[in-house]
Amino acid sequence: MSQAPEYQLWIEGGYRPGRQGQYFDALNPANGEVIGRVAQADEEDVDAAVAAAVRGQKVWGAMSGVARGRILMKTATLLREHRDELARLETLDGGKPIAETPEADVDSAADCLEYFAGQASSLQGEYQSVDGGFFYTRPEPLGVCAGIGAWNYPIQIAAWKSAPALAAGNSMVFKPAELTPLSALRLAELFRDAGLPDGVFNVVQGFAETGQAMTAHPDVAKVSLTGEVGTGKAVMKASADSLKAVTLELGGKSPLIVWDDADLDNAVSGAMMGNFYTQGQICTNGTRVFVHESVRDAFVEKLLERTGKLRVGDPMDPSTDVGPMVSKGHHDHVMSFIEKGRSEGGKVLIGGESVSVPGFENGGFVAPTVFDSLNDDMTIVREEIFGPVLSLLTFRDEDEVVSRANSTPFGLAAGVFTRDLNRGHRMAAGLDAGIVWLNEYNLTPIEMPFGGIKQSGIGKENSRRAFEHYTRLKTVYVAEGDVDAPY
Repeated sequence: MSQAPEYQLWIEGGYRPGRQGQYFDALNPANGEVIGRVAQADEEDVDAAVAAAVRGQKVWGAMSGVARGRILMKTATLLREHRDELARLETLDGGKPIAETPEADVDSAADCLEYFAGQASSLQGEYQSVDGGFFYTRPEPLGVCAGIGAWNYPIQIAAWKSAPALAAGNSMVFKPAELTPLSALRLAELFRDAGLPDGVFNVVQGFAETGQAMTAHPDVAKVSLTGEVGTGKAVMKASADSLKAVTLELGGKSPLIVWDDADLDNAVSGAMMGNFYTQGQICTNGTRVFVHESVRDAFVEKLLERTGKLRVGDPMDPSTDVGPMVSKGHHDHVMSFIEKGRSEGGKVLIGGESVSVPGFENGGFVAPTVFDSLNDDMTIVREEIFGPVLSLLTFRDEDEVVSRANSTPFGLAAGVFTRDLNRGHRMAAGLDAGIVWLNEYNLTPIEMPFGGIKQSGIGKENSRRAFEHYTRLKTVYVAEGDVDAPY
């Protein structure tokens, strides 16, 4: 077997090694093989990346929005031209089925860059006459932004953070998750090929210490994190020392509510998309599925029939529906929750075990799992599992299910399936969630604000709302008369 390739840091428009010469292994989750050795950034490397970002931002921020938009659009075009290559890279690095990655990962990233390319020239302030003169406002870039990504959607998250930041005139230092470190480097290359000035987008690889160095850096104006709640709290505490702006997109334990008048085929589709897509490794997943008691049996019959047809296997095989967990450690984490569910009295209707895939014995595969006989206080109903584990619950009336749905420290997303749109809108108003889908689940068009409330996060990604988190508003007052001094 040939030696695994080495991947360096990306700073000021090109590759450079880490100063300490330390590397960590990137593994293929399907078979455990080393697919690359990745340079690990230390504090000095972060300093160099931030210094490059400061220099790059001066050039980039001085360009017009139209000029910035052209480069972002060119990057989106390049992403689409390299769609198959990038999709394979995401599958190799993260274990997601190749049936998903072209659309869910690469196209989503390209859509984001295209959207913000069009918005880059639209940033504008306001004008208003007041007594003695008038004022106007200027939305201005913050400066250097730090982006810290999650491992479940690597290139999508890199685009979701960099596109609005760059469209607004900022530069970015981005740290991918250590479990999926490769595609952000390819994005950096495509930014360069599209004409992005050196230093505007930098990639530093590493572990928690690398992220901590970014968060603590005095020249970083804003931190955007996608990750776990505990990590989000640590980032927010560290950012408080210098009063950095913070956007946090964290975890969830979202409810999906199926009414007695729902189209059950659509509701089952939503439940499966909200539990088994990407092996269940999606923060918005509707893992608490509340089904009205009168349609429970019919819903469960359809759910089990379709779940039983899902194919667990080689993620590079286009016929595979469910690939491996992102790591063997995460596989063990998910299986520990399944065992906890059993020990607390939950009944497994389907799945509930590891799956052995011939030729991929070192991969951590988990069968899509449905639990029944649960109550709201059980561990698997309360805590985020981040795997293909659906908790089935029943309800009788609206007040009851809204109260139970809201009984969680999280507030990322929710879904409601009903033909009664008045009830749907009423429930959307009553649910504690940053996103509510009616008769759909887990669709995230770039034009729509994305983000949670409570312990699921702070701020919004995507849509024009994202600019509020990547700009500062300056007010300029202009006098039209003499200064009336009382002394």
